[in-house]
Amino acid sequence: MRAIRRFTVRPVLPEVLKPLGELARNLRWSWHTDTQDLFRSIDPKVWDAAKGDPIRLLADVSVERLQMLAADKKFTKSLRMVTADLEEYLVGDLWYQGYAAETPAAPKAIGYFSPEFGITEVLPQYSGGLGILAGDHLKAASDLGVPVIGVGLLYRAGYFRQSLNLAGWQQERYPLLDPNSLPLTLLHGPEGAVRIEVPLAERTLYAQVWLAQVGRIPLLLLDSDVEHNSGYEREVTDRLYGGGTDHRLAQEVLLGIGGVRAIRAYCEITGSPAPQVFHLNEGHAGFLGLERIREYLYDGMDFDTALERSRAGTVFTTHTPVPAGIDRFPRELIVNQFGHFGEVPLDRILALGAEDYEGGDTSKFNMAVMGFRLGQRANGVSELHGEVSREMFQGLWPDFDTSEVPITSVTNGVHHLTWVHRDLLDLLEAPTGSTSESVIDGYDWNALAGVDSHTIWALKRNLRTELITMARERLAASSAIRGLPTDW
Repeated sequence: MRAIRRFTVRPVLPEVLKPLGELARNLRWSWHTDTQDLFRSIDPKVWDAAKGDPIRLLADVSVERLQMLAADKKFTKSLRMVTADLEEYLVGDLWYQGYAAETPAAPKAIGYFSPEFGITEVLPQYSGGLGILAGDHLKAASDLGVPVIGVGLLYRAGYFRQSLNLAGWQQERYPLLDPNSLPLTLLHGPEGAVRIEVPLAERTLYAQVWLAQVGRIPLLLLDSDVEHNSGYEREVTDRLYGGGTDHRLAQEVLLGIGGVRAIRAYCEITGSPAPQVFHLNEGHAGFLGLERIREYLYDGMDFDTALERSRAGTVFTTHTPVPAGIDRFPRELIVNQFGHFGEVPLDRILALGAEDYEGGDTSKFNMAVMGFRLGQRANGVSELHGEVSREMFQGLWPDFDTSEVPITSVTNGVHHLTWVHRDLLDLLEAPTGSTSESVIDGYDWNALAGVDSHTIWALKRNLRTELITMARERLAASSAIRGLPTDW
């Protein structure tokens, strides 16, 4: 039976504990161990049951426990310290502020568009590597003080979760997510909740904008599940990478065109600088270039000038090493979608995504091809992938040798505070005030050379024990669901 209405219970925190709400809504806690430890100390059992979700923890912990903590001087002191640390982190000068002071041409803001963001399991809006990289980019940008504004979609069912049935076959299920129970706030302007409108073929698609705060970085997530939409339009943001070709096109129109409009609304409301650079994390958000061209045409530019202005501030990252992984739409769908898109000529739109090179399919509109044509700079995600990409897309530059195709590479890294175990980070922590070149963000990456082998071996054994314990717990949970015994 389908629920008629859902209710989200929000706790009323004692005055002295109200900063817990702010800590829970800023996703910096997902990579800040002191904040995690503070939440765990509220009630370790509830924290584990909530699977490390502070919003859920605060909703489930008892009133009596909250009252007890409000009177606990040690806890309230820890809360003040963690809160002060976050406040300092949000406003203090970091690496980018020093860089910008010495570099007048440094962008005032950067728009970062991606169809998925893997920041924490608490906000399940990712499927794999593309989203994890996007999440790490936002975290690293926050730690460096880079003025990024993230843009994505809010999928009400996220991405499917896998399990095995009794016969051993894989099964998928989509969780039903309530934005009000997630670390999100609805973007409001002077007249209420912000509503974005984008043309969808011969209809209008409406979306509201949810804001996730990732440290210093705002992440705008567009959501089509609003009353102004009819049934089909309301389901546009139902699932990540779900639906057929029409559905995927609608999602990418909302992400690209709607994303630019969401940024404009956010900057107007908050007074934040408008992005001077737009980064496409894969081709899914490529239509943002068309929206920027439309804006320039509205200001009186001709198409060629608008295209060059748009390209000058666009960076495109390609991730896919095989042609089958690239979004390609039938040409007639693009004609139907963009036949009347402001003053932007349809033939010029079609040309941007045309596979008009040897081996291409002229009946298809290629999102990666459009990304390369709209981007002033383009890169793969490793040195080898850069080589593969230059070979894949050499047809776009027929007069260039493959080695000279203008696709560079930036090898992916990871956000170390997320992915390096806290016990290992403790070994790498540098003394306060250290000026060694190997010290980055307070950690000395050459410090292991000075750690005795017994300490390293003991750490390895402890980490292996944790891994085995986690594997056993997951296998036991899977076996229980499948009706298999777990007494092994």
